[in-house]
Amino acid sequence: MLSPELIKKIRKIHLRTGRMVNSMMAGQYRSVFRGAGIEFEEVRDYSPGDEVKSIDWKVSARLGRPFVKLYREERELIVMLLVDMSASGLFGTGSNRKKDIIVEIAAILAFNAIRNNDKVGVILFTDRVEKYIPPKKGSAHIWRLIKEISTFEPSRRGTDIRSAAAYFGRVCRKRTICFVISDFMAEDYMHALKVASKKHELVSILISDSGEFELPRGGIVTARDLETGQICLWDASSEKIRRTYAARAGSAYSRRVEQLKAADIDCVELATDGSSVDALTRYFRVRERKIR
Repeated sequence: MLSPELIKKIRKIHLRTGRMVNSMMAGQYRSVFRGAGIEFEEVRDYSPGDEVKSIDWKVSARLGRPFVKLYREERELIVMLLVDMSASGLFGTGSNRKKDIIVEIAAILAFNAIRNNDKVGVILFTDRVEKYIPPKKGSAHIWRLIKEISTFEPSRRGTDIRSAAAYFGRVCRKRTICFVISDFMAEDYMHALKVASKKHELVSILISDSGEFELPRGGIVTARDLETGQICLWDASSEKIRRTYAARAGSAYSRRVEQLKAADIDCVELATDGSSVDALTRYFRVRERKIR
């Protein structure tokens, strides 16, 4: 049973993200993501000029005159959300934590999929896959997805994108649009993403918080890794140490972005103090220009 407060929170996310999709992102999603291929529709009599390879030889032999196969483009997509539920999502120095943005992004993408009559599913992961919701259609399904992502309490704290990508490859046999929503603070995942991207279309959504890139001004700062529990002490009164910390954090972030782009995986960068809709709309517009 969910508490009234939690139900109110889920309904708020449901309504807010639904309005975002309807008012600000209409048409953007569909214009850049297309169906998986073509499927057979019917046969018709052969006409001069039709390609020989389109002839249906079995039907032609049975009826004694040539027929050709007609196909139509598949418009239905399968959309999978790989959602990082590790403990680093609890970090945030402003009004939003990373997890808040992750939930919002997942809901916006799910709404887009359902609105366009696509199927959408979710894989929630930490350092292992913790929950899999198979792709389906419908408003009831999207309510379930938002509820699950909003209320999910992971049993583990770490991050293993590699195993999540491998699991995705096993459960999704048909070509799928996969959004990986994470801060990508993990190791050894690029090969698994590259393998998955050979069959499926992957889009990474990289979540960050400004507090990751600088130490608060003051004396000794105690920082605890939310995933490992490791504690570090920093002398934040030293300008040299502050600069070193900022340089290392910025370099690590840039390396994550560069690795994703080098693997030909689209990367949408989004900070916790930014707009989810603006970031996705910009991405869709840039992508639309590329495919024209």
